[in-house]
Amino acid sequence: MPSVEQSLRGRAAVITGVSRRKGIGFAVASRLAARGADLFLTHHRPHDLDQPWGADDLGELLTELREICVRPDQKVVDAAVDLAIGGAPEEVLERAAGELGHIDILVCNHARSGGDGALGELTADMLDAHWAVNTRSSLLLVQAFAAQHDGRPGGRVVLLTSGQELGPLPGEVAYAAAKAALAGITVTLADQLADAGITLNTVNPGPVDTGWMTPELARYLAPMVPFGRVGEPDDPARLIEWLVSDEGRWMTGQVLNTEGGFARWRAPASADYSEG
Repeated sequence: MPSVEQSLRGRAAVITGVSRRKGIGFAVASRLAARGADLFLTHHRPHDLDQPWGADDLGELLTELREICVRPDQKVVDAAVDLAIGGAPEEVLERAAGELGHIDILVCNHARSGGDGALGELTADMLDAHWAVNTRSSLLLVQAFAAQHDGRPGGRVVLLTSGQELGPLPGEVAYAAAKAALAGITVTLADQLADAGITLNTVNPGPVDTGWMTPELARYLAPMVPFGRVGEPDDPARLIEWLVSDEGRWMTGQVLNTEGGFARWRAPASADYSEG
């Protein structure tokens, strides 16, 4: 049995949406790098620049990931890509296989935020934009992964959703609808991929502060979590690390809520907070 430090040695992972140190994608990439996996990472910096939290220096971020690596020959390759563009998901998997030799793991962490609304504010363009990034591209990435996978043991896919079936996401109808589709299709995808020995699961990380929360919102949510705090990026990353490892080989077709016991019904009487 390989050591924990090298337990993903020889495995190659594609992780989308790795562009900020406070993001879940960076936390997942850090954990897989520390276990010896080769990484192909995608990012779309223009989206970050358009958000209140801004964008990190990608060169510095990649340097930090390479310093975490445990093998001298370990690869960390990145690509700037807008996954809403036709053909982009297939191009990502083709390039990743070319750079790393094969692909064992796919983590669809990317997401479109903003440009959303409540009923009465929605437009067709708004709905289509969220569908293209949050749903369509993930499904096409899974399809391209299945086509590239060579049948070796260890095939793993993880999608990310947002717990939209557990409680409302006010003002985010387009986002919630697009993410709900991933949760809803999980069993169907897992059933088909099982024929190739690939597991597929979907993770709902719950309220995780990846830089978008205001201090007021974090304080508002904290009493709803038994541990008295909102999630940190490494909280869902630990679950994803387990799912893609050999230890997670018997888990498939599940939507897993890693929310720290988040109880929406425990909302404080005062709802005076701002999401910024």
